[in-house]
Parts: sequence; structure tokens; C-alpha cells
Amino acid sequence: MKIVKGIVFTLFGLMFINAGLDKFLHYMPIPELEPEVLKAGEAFMTITWLMPLVGAVELLSGLLFIFPKTRLLAALMLFPVMVGILLHNAVYMPEGLAIAGVLFLINLWVFYKNKEKIKGLMG
Repeated sequence: MKIVKGIVFTLFGLMFINAGLDKFLHYMPIPELEPEVLKAGEAFMTITWLMPLVGAVELLSGLLFIFPKTRLLAALMLFPVMVGILLHNAVYMPEGLAIAGVLFLINLWVFYKNKEKIKGLMG
């Protein structure tokens, strides 16, 4: 089970490293988008600091997620990004909801495994 967890967490981290790097290097192809999705993307791009910030959080969190000692910090950093990804997929791209849901559950799994540490953050 420990090996499976290590593989799952490493793949999770690598997915966010990839997503973060793409926000800076733009190497992944962009599929044909519906006009509504394209309009939303263009709106986000008008906030010039937003995508670099999200990319930096994804990149750093992806790196931190791979290592057990920093995994909780990475999960906390990624939580708002994951909520945004889930909402975006639910509203604009429901076909991506399955993978977004699985990633969100992995993030929640880290919270559950560290619930005693998180209690101190909740006051």
C-alpha cells in the first residue's frame, strides 16, 4: 500500500508541476474551445498577474506534494486552486469533472491523513 500511495502522490505532484510549467512555457496544445469557455479564459487573461500566480502555486505545490514532509503544506496551497478547477469543470467542461474530482479527493485524502495537524489551524 505504501508503494501505491507513493506512486499516486508522485503522479499528483507531477500533474501540477506540468500544469504550472505550462502556464509559463505554453507547450501543451489548446483544444478547440466553446465560445463561452474561450470568453472566460480571455477574461482571466486580462488579469495579467493571475495565471502566473496560479502557475507558480501549481509548480511549487506539485514539487512539495511529492515529498511526505511537505505534502500537507502542498495540499493546503493547492486547495483553493483545486476548488477553482472543480468549479470550472462543473460549469464549462463537465467532461473533465471526473479527473478533477479524483485529484480533489487525493487532496482531501492528505487532509484526512493529517487531521490532527490541521486541528491547530482551525483555532
